[in-house]
Amino acid sequence: MKLYYSPLACSLSPHIVLREAGLPFELVRVDLKTHTVASDGRDFRAIHPKGYVPLLELDDGQLLSEGPAIVQYLADRVPERQLAPANGTLARYRLQEWLGYINSELHKGFSPLFKPGQSEDAKNAAREQLGLRLDFIAAQLGEKPFLLGETFSVADAYLFVIINWGQWVGIDLARWPRLAAFHARVAARDSVRAAIDAEQAK
Repeated sequence: MKLYYSPLACSLSPHIVLREAGLPFELVRVDLKTHTVASDGRDFRAIHPKGYVPLLELDDGQLLSEGPAIVQYLADRVPERQLAPANGTLARYRLQEWLGYINSELHKGFSPLFKPGQSEDAKNAAREQLGLRLDFIAAQLGEKPFLLGETFSVADAYLFVIINWGQWVGIDLARWPRLAAFHARVAARDSVRAAIDAEQAK
């Protein structure tokens, strides 16, 4: 498999999951400013018309996009790793509930903070809205180590990646001690350290 990624972008989530799953893969870096494949200059939009990462190229050449879909596909390849509850169970729908919330309410909420030329008023409004979302997640996390309880799941990988962006856009996790502890707990995982090191080295 090939994972098309941009360093420390949302594609870090499936990258972490690939390492947690122990599946063989190749990293293919994409320059999102020029929409080119870094290694050879190919137009990334010719490969993936959506033009953004992550994109997973399967061994048979099929392409799978959208982070929540990719991470569930990877988890289901290695059910013994328990990265996602079994399909058809309420626990699986709880996982999908979290993936949906992180995707629509948190991930997209960061977009104004990275947009060139965005006014400070718009950025402050985005930070305020994100604060409410993070209040909710911290309350739901409670004293649990992970979103679904005692077991690390693909939703935790996604949440980690998104809240990790806070350091660059003026969102200090110290306001949410439970989220700060969660971030540190996930950051200490071998898969996470290896994924971050690999992306920063290229």
